[in-house]
Amino acid sequence: MSDPRAAARAIDALRRGWPIAIDALGLIAVETADEDRLRAFEGRRPSDLLISAGRAATLKLANQREAASPDAPVLVERAPWIDLPAAFALADPQLDLATPLKGPYHALPLIDLAPAGAALRLARIAGLLPAFFTGDPALAEVRLTPADLDMHEDPDRLRLATRARLPVAGAEDAEIAAFRSPESADEHVALLVGRPDGRPPLVRLHSECLTGDVLGSLKCDCGPQLHAAISAIADTGWGILLYLRQEGRGIGLVNKLRAYRLQDQGFDTVDANTRLGFAVDARDFGVAARMLALLGQDRVRLLTNNPAKVAGLEAKGVTVVERVPHFLPANPHNEGYLATKRDRTGHQL
Repeated sequence: MSDPRAAARAIDALRRGWPIAIDALGLIAVETADEDRLRAFEGRRPSDLLISAGRAATLKLANQREAASPDAPVLVERAPWIDLPAAFALADPQLDLATPLKGPYHALPLIDLAPAGAALRLARIAGLLPAFFTGDPALAEVRLTPADLDMHEDPDRLRLATRARLPVAGAEDAEIAAFRSPESADEHVALLVGRPDGRPPLVRLHSECLTGDVLGSLKCDCGPQLHAAISAIADTGWGILLYLRQEGRGIGLVNKLRAYRLQDQGFDTVDANTRLGFAVDARDFGVAARMLALLGQDRVRLLTNNPAKVAGLEAKGVTVVERVPHFLPANPHNEGYLATKRDRTGHQL
């Protein structure tokens, strides 16, 4: 039976550098481990390393099944020279230019893929690098199963928490609604502009972007998209902006900034994410569908250039009656970013 609290406890433990166990797989995060905890965790036998297929490809390794997904698990034999600093360098691709990797590395067969895959997914939710030392599950501070993780990210457990009037720049007749689930600390919000008038609302799904929305980053188009969407919805007289807590396409703020550093080294946004060991886009648009359902909306006009958002909503029962293009001009800092969205992730006007 699933424990709805287990994933939250495991996330807290990983961020504190404590060992956890998923089924019979003992784990301690490379990013947060220290020498004393690692020594106690591995005992007399060195701990092997669990990393992603995306990172393994950089190390010229492949899973025995040639995993096609960058966030699939790969087990690496712990060579005698892989101490904690070497393991961290192995886990974090932004350090490759400063810390050339020694190698060679040897991949080991993974008998049970489910807990290993769940571990990498848990790292993403926790905002950590997807890399672990593996060891004795009996030493774990927290135990969970892959099913516990499914419950933690289940959009159906999202609930409407509160609503309030909120006039904003560009839309003075607006109301904000906040949503949260019992397990996750993420709180998603909806900005409802105008009043329902019988037409499908114009809806924008906007993923949180601290750097763009708050700090005015020119590396992306998120900030201008946010404000243009509010204005477009206000112009139609009725619509909803969903503000989703899915920073960095679902990998979290710190990992997004790691991806930025890889972009500074010449990688585009797609390759930066996969080199870190994450999927190209880890967002779950089922959350948006659930928010719309709680607001009583099952037919929408969707303001987006991303066909994946249309597919994500329709797969969860929301009918997209029209896709409305969302065009904003490029600047010298985000031209490459916009070209990558067009050429590699299928965005279209």
